[in-house]
Amino acid sequence: MEQDTRMGLECEEGSAMKDENITPYDLPDQKNRSFFFVDMPIQPHVEAPLHRHDAWELLCVVHGYGKRTAGDTVQDFAAGDIVLIPPNMIHRWDFSPDSADESGHIHYLMVAFKHTFVERCVATFPEVRNRLANITFPDNALRFSGRSALVLQKHLESMRPLNELERLSAMLLLLCELFTASDHTLAGRPMRIERNVQRMQTVCTFVMRNFRRTITLEEAAAVAGMNRSAFCSWFRKYRQMTFMQYLTQYRLETACELLLNSDKQVSEICFAVGFNDLPHFVRIFARAYGMPPARYRKRARSSASDEPQKAGSMQ
Repeated sequence: MEQDTRMGLECEEGSAMKDENITPYDLPDQKNRSFFFVDMPIQPHVEAPLHRHDAWELLCVVHGYGKRTAGDTVQDFAAGDIVLIPPNMIHRWDFSPDSADESGHIHYLMVAFKHTFVERCVATFPEVRNRLANITFPDNALRFSGRSALVLQKHLESMRPLNELERLSAMLLLLCELFTASDHTLAGRPMRIERNVQRMQTVCTFVMRNFRRTITLEEAAAVAGMNRSAFCSWFRKYRQMTFMQYLTQYRLETACELLLNSDKQVSEICFAVGFNDLPHFVRIFARAYGMPPARYRKRARSSASDEPQKAGSMQ
């Protein structure tokens, strides 16, 4: 019988989950790929400790069993389990050494992708936009079952022999199935963590979802549950930058992703990431990266074509 245990950690007690106990990871080789796919046997001890990353993670267990931590919940898992972990949720797949095969390996299929990838697909392809219209993206981890589990597993398995371009096509189908699937149960809620960490995550999520439009300090302060003056002081102390500097940095990083991974014009990217004036965007970008956006794209693509692509790995 599957066990489901809530961690029950309080926000401000001594037992509160501390951010330094969580290992941050990022997707590898983001200049050369828009999502990450894993299909390899590994030894159980190689799997990552408790960690978080700014990406959706869909994982299907092929061989092995153990205990999965997702947010505030610990559950048993076994071969056939397929679970979606939302961005920034702490999680860990703790495979039992006894579950390894004869060669000492466990095995899973996994795709990980940033939310900006979903947004680019929706913005670029009307077919994807139509399928995902009015979708509310989940804040909780989800364990799929029934037909949804079978369909998602089939999509992941179909990607195994494909090359990168073929996998990109398959990802469009997977996204549409993943975010419209209805056969699922709760696999974990976001951890109740230290108040400042929780508040900062709330603000960062607000920025991620609204950076394309004008965001005022009053709005951000309201999201954090603070007045403007207190929010500005708190944010600067916590991040060593102002909120507006953080917002600009996020917009510029998103602009870099679009410059490297899309064929949009610089003017399109300018407005797509929340800047309302092209000369201002070019000036701010050049100040941050030492060159204007067009030259940044040209140099990055030239470097990518000169270097052999390296396969990345995300612990």
